[in-house]
Amino acid sequence: MIERTIATGTHGRYLLEPPASAGPAPMLVGFHGYGENAEIQLERMRRIPGADRWLLVSIQGLHRFYQRRANEVVASWMTRQDREQAIADNLAYVSAVIGAVDREYPGASPLVLTGFSQGVAMLFRAATASSRRVDGVIAVGGDVPPEIDAVALARVRRALVCHGARDEWYTEAIFGRDVQRLREANVTVQPLEFGGGHEWSDEVVQAAALFLGERLA
Repeated sequence: MIERTIATGTHGRYLLEPPASAGPAPMLVGFHGYGENAEIQLERMRRIPGADRWLLVSIQGLHRFYQRRANEVVASWMTRQDREQAIADNLAYVSAVIGAVDREYPGASPLVLTGFSQGVAMLFRAATASSRRVDGVIAVGGDVPPEIDAVALARVRRALVCHGARDEWYTEAIFGRDVQRLREANVTVQPLEFGGGHEWSDEVVQAAALFLGERLA
């Protein structure tokens, strides 16, 4: 048996929610977790106080499938199969989405990326590869990809990194390692440990509001 890969075109899906007021606004780009969709991440972003002042963009993973219990269409960002090609596809996809939004809404700045669980790895890859300046990231319940070195991580600038004390997936040890890696890369890090598990908690919502408020100051 000989295994090959071949490049092909596909269509991605993203959701936009314009700010409440007219004119240029900052952009908040969201990345959902495994087995979720763009609607779920958009709702998380909406919960953040002050989010109505931001242009919200929720990007859905390219790899769609049915959530069997509810027969709902959900997605993931990648699997371990053809991992490097999937990373390249995802980076090109995210770049295309942000470029399209920039053309539709000129002057959207600052730019902040946010993600949950599997979406956290995607946001760090996107932030470190972005041709646009990324002013900050909000990472909840997911780890910094091991292949990103300190030079690339230094492009992140500021990070709010959130971990639930009872999270069995994003453990305290991984959380501590990520905070250390970011600090060693001279990223300004705000770590948040809250009392919940693998979730986008009320504590995360309030910390995100403060973080986004600082980006507008």
